[in-house]
Amino acid sequence: MRNGNTISLGLGPGLAALSLLAACSRPAAPGGAEGAASGAAPTATSAPTDADRKAILATLPAAYQGADLDNGQSKIALCKACHTLNKGGEAAVGPNLWGVFGRKAGSAPGFAYSDGMKALGGAWDADRINTWISKPSAMVPGTKMTYAGMESPKDRIDVVAYLKVITTAPAK
Repeated sequence: MRNGNTISLGLGPGLAALSLLAACSRPAAPGGAEGAASGAAPTATSAPTDADRKAILATLPAAYQGADLDNGQSKIALCKACHTLNKGGEAAVGPNLWGVFGRKAGSAPGFAYSDGMKALGGAWDADRINTWISKPSAMVPGTKMTYAGMESPKDRIDVVAYLKVITTAPAK
């Protein structure tokens, strides 16, 4: 239905917000890598093998080693609305997450962080990312990240494990 210059899809506020969020997602490039925000060519990486995934998961604390990577892949779609995940990907609404594990908070190149995030200090690890995605505003009041948080501890574990697997180069 069209009202003046506004188009109403007849969706409730929750579905309308989800449809807007989905519109921000970038389609996956061939081979599964997410596209860069500006169209610049990111560095190609091959999908991790089962052996790679197992080795990468073994570097995480025990709570994450038995994660459901399929669930993590499904749930991380929320993150991909604002973040690129591929090596060489540029910042979008949020910073690129390739190599986030071990990276100092507020330090990804090409992203303008809030003062609170720049002052946070420390490096990102599995537990810190888990805490962050549970409710970003509780960890950094005034953060630019408007995401309300992921309630389910299991979903957070799955997302963190999947994030580690897809944003870490396999050992060669």
